[in-house]
Amino acid sequence: MPDSERPVPLSILDLAPVVEGSTPAEALRHTLDLARRAEDLGYLRYWVAEHHFAPGVASSSPAVLIAAIASVTSRIRVGAGAVQLGHQTAAAVAEAFGMLSWLYPGRIDLGLGRSGQKREEAAREGAAPPPASAPPRTVHGLLIPGRFSIAQLARSPRFALQGELLQQPGARTPDFGEQVTDILAFLGGTYVSPGGLSAEAVPGTGADAQVWILGSSAGQSARVAGALGRPFAANYHVSPATVLEAVEAYRATFRPSAVLAAPHVQVSADVVVAPTDAEARELALGYGLWVRSIRSGAGAMLFPSPASVAAYPWTDEDRALVADRVDTQFAGSPATVAKHLRVLQDATGADELLVTTITHSHEDRVRSFELLAREWGQA
Repeated sequence: MPDSERPVPLSILDLAPVVEGSTPAEALRHTLDLARRAEDLGYLRYWVAEHHFAPGVASSSPAVLIAAIASVTSRIRVGAGAVQLGHQTAAAVAEAFGMLSWLYPGRIDLGLGRSGQKREEAAREGAAPPPASAPPRTVHGLLIPGRFSIAQLARSPRFALQGELLQQPGARTPDFGEQVTDILAFLGGTYVSPGGLSAEAVPGTGADAQVWILGSSAGQSARVAGALGRPFAANYHVSPATVLEAVEAYRATFRPSAVLAAPHVQVSADVVVAPTDAEARELALGYGLWVRSIRSGAGAMLFPSPASVAAYPWTDEDRALVADRVDTQFAGSPATVAKHLRVLQDATGADELLVTTITHSHEDRVRSFELLAREWGQA
């Protein structure tokens, strides 16, 4: 088919989910199994997300998990979606991903996320009344729901505790743009301190890791990605209300670089694919309860079994808390989900799509990715 008619590449975002009745060790084994299958199915990238203190997520150390995934695959690009810079220094990130890049040349993606500043901003927001949210709307067929305020999370005592545990006492999170610039300098072998001293991150210097910026809004992440001429990943699956403004801000601030002559956008979506729409919706029922556990401040719970989902006494407040995420999850047959993804691609102008899936059964999750790859034309 003509290039203009070819579907954009699909990639996978994996959280190494720990399901009810299972263990982190089993979740990690499932991640390695899924990565091997994803490579055979033609997915472009396999990214893992960084989460901490979450019983239902085993991907707390992306660099370690990336090394394990790369060791059992041979072609697929493997990366972080994203390393949370508020918890690490630029030098530590450059060294870790430099090492990965030298071990697995041409295959490592370094996605960078703005966590530290967001945590501080959320704490400030938590002390103020939540801002009014615009009503849901549809843009080019894509649902843009009302905005979720992170201030709700900031009111949880666990939110502050997690910030304390992830940094040394008294540590200050540097400016995100400065951190990204320092990482690029370390990888390029050009780092010079404000005092004029050079330093080399070994084995980071000269590494070929592809650096991405991930963002959920039109804020600093999108602007930094654009100004530095780096590829940008926008999170529809995390913050569907702000995905359009995020990609617009990135494109508006984009400046050509030695890496990119034009903007390059990846957009994420949460999907569940099964042979029929009805079966997919059944498999997806645990998603709302899982999101509720995150947004209530407790951290991602063990992904619930069908029995736990059926027994949970939902309230109107619960449903409102997760409505934006549940309403924008694409659950259905291969044709149904592919149709939704094409709408997402058209509405955002995405050059790539990143899909994530969690089901209670590993076999159902593998089948979801298999069905989607075949429908999309990748397998």
